[in-house]
Amino acid sequence: MSPFPPDILARAKALVALCAERKLLVATAESCTGGLIAAALTEVTGSSAVVDRGFVTYSNAAKMELIGVEAATLDAFGAVSRQTAVEMVSGALCRSSADIAVSVTGIAGPGGGSAQKPVGLVHLAARRRGGAVIHREMRYGDIGRAEVRLATLGTALDLLSEAALQEV
Repeated sequence: MSPFPPDILARAKALVALCAERKLLVATAESCTGGLIAAALTEVTGSSAVVDRGFVTYSNAAKMELIGVEAATLDAFGAVSRQTAVEMVSGALCRSSADIAVSVTGIAGPGGGSAQKPVGLVHLAARRRGGAVIHREMRYGDIGRAEVRLATLGTALDLLSEAALQEV
């Protein structure tokens, strides 16, 4: 029995099938989801043909060391920003063999939010190698930590599918 809700598992299965059909490898760069995207993908039989690797970059130091996010970006915009998400997805592609990647950085709660960056704010980016960056700023609200993380997982799977369908 899968630990993921049926809708998430169905989306992960569809993404794995799409990537297998198109011969695309996937990488993830995850902060607030802590590896859930990679876990959902690897829950699917046959995922070994499409999942290259996942980076869990929860701390700023990990973002810089593992996937090359610039300290200046973190200083100027913070970890939870469009700029950081874009650097994360670019770094995941640069430091992997993947054809497509997704990144997520956000505030799952219950604490850690502010007026400018409330609990439930998540920035996601996806990109196909050689393609344009796809960015989403999601404001899920203070719906609970697990719910923010699951909602982010669903959005990330959708963005990966969009990236997989990009023509480059």
